[in-house]
Amino acid sequence: MMNVWTLFIPELYCLLMAVVFFGLAMSARPNPRRDYFAALFMAGVGVVVALACVRLEGTLFFEAYRVDLFSQVFKVMLAMGFFLVVCLCTELNGIEERHHPEFYLFLTTCTLAMMMLVSSVELLTIYVALELSSYSLYILVPLRRGHGVDVEAGIKYLMVGACASAVMLFGLSYVFGVTHTTYVVEIIQVLPGVIGTPAAIVGLLLVLCGFFFKLAVFPFHFWAPDVYQGAANQVTAYIATASKVAAVAIIMRVVALSGGSSKYLVDMLVTLSIASMTLGNLVAIVQKDMKRLLAYSSISHAGYVLIGILSMSATGYASAIFYALAYLVMNLCCFLVVVKVAHDGSDLKIAQLAGLHRRAPLLAMALMLAVFGLAGIPPTIGFTGKFLVFAAAMEKGYVTLVIIAMINATISLYYYILVVKAAYLMEPDEELPRLPVSIPTKVLTVALVTAMVVFGVAPSYLLEVARAAARMLM
Repeated sequence: MMNVWTLFIPELYCLLMAVVFFGLAMSARPNPRRDYFAALFMAGVGVVVALACVRLEGTLFFEAYRVDLFSQVFKVMLAMGFFLVVCLCTELNGIEERHHPEFYLFLTTCTLAMMMLVSSVELLTIYVALELSSYSLYILVPLRRGHGVDVEAGIKYLMVGACASAVMLFGLSYVFGVTHTTYVVEIIQVLPGVIGTPAAIVGLLLVLCGFFFKLAVFPFHFWAPDVYQGAANQVTAYIATASKVAAVAIIMRVVALSGGSSKYLVDMLVTLSIASMTLGNLVAIVQKDMKRLLAYSSISHAGYVLIGILSMSATGYASAIFYALAYLVMNLCCFLVVVKVAHDGSDLKIAQLAGLHRRAPLLAMALMLAVFGLAGIPPTIGFTGKFLVFAAAMEKGYVTLVIIAMINATISLYYYILVVKAAYLMEPDEELPRLPVSIPTKVLTVALVTAMVVFGVAPSYLLEVARAAARMLM
């Protein structure tokens, strides 16, 4: 029995963290410094725990929960995302001090839920894990202090999320009705044979709708710009990175159910990919707020990652896993700059980046490399990620789709260069003091920049891990 429960160690550790933060929330006097260091230490240990458990394999809870390399790789990414977001909380000015323990509590419960989501191989387990992660985020968004738009963003997020959840639950009932089982292993055996029936394809599409909402795929993207802008900067960083990683994982699991035998599913994914890339890039061009620009950027990147997933091959799934990690690193680097420049917790306009190269040269360089990576410029990890998903699509003959994606990547260069122009070429209206950058922040920035360049030039190790994880789906 003890050996079985070792499979659940990362999740149990997250549960322990949640209990600790729940206890801190009961404290009569707020102590932000204590809360931050407790979160930083435990999140760092969480990364070590996830890495130590990466080779575990087995099933739990009557085979509704599978621990394999695929799930464990994503748990490592989620633990890293959680730790890096906590690293950005040295100055958590966007949230009242008395709410800091609750902030860390709901970040932890959301991470726990997403770890459960990537291991769930039973429909109701998937649904419960998804709802736990969603409701944690619904609470985090309106926690922002002294900002009227946060409540509006929170309500919009909740309402759109509830609708997506209802649609997904309706789709789950169709899948169950067609296959007569809720276990993914059994569904994989039955569904490819009946995927041509209207009930099966409609059910699968409706199930995917719930996950497309998490990934902000068109037309389930309407919440993203307002929620990104309305939430506290650190909350937005978490939504833009960790939650996207979990969404990629579960979409791959669900798409793999079809066995690659449904033309209707492929056509739908191609259409949504093109629409997401095009809309995200075109609307991002006119944005003046940095977080709204990153929101529309995330919509376009959802389209890129779908290219790898819709290939429905080991190469395609591996490229999607690599792309998810690349996006995690690049986006966190962008939000590191947002948090440090807007250190008072306010929103950051692109024009406010003016003179950043003099105020904080390291942050300016990190921002430049991060946005160039998002644009797909070599030698960054973003270029390698795009190359891999495009190559996977070319293998399957999706030449037109790759051409459209490359055109969109070219369009994205325009608004990413606007960010670099603001940081390096624009001058502020008045002379601004230098931005103080602490030693821990410098270490974190250098680590992210190094990861973006090194894994862009030499991605072989990460790619081998991604390929091994992708084979678990085939």
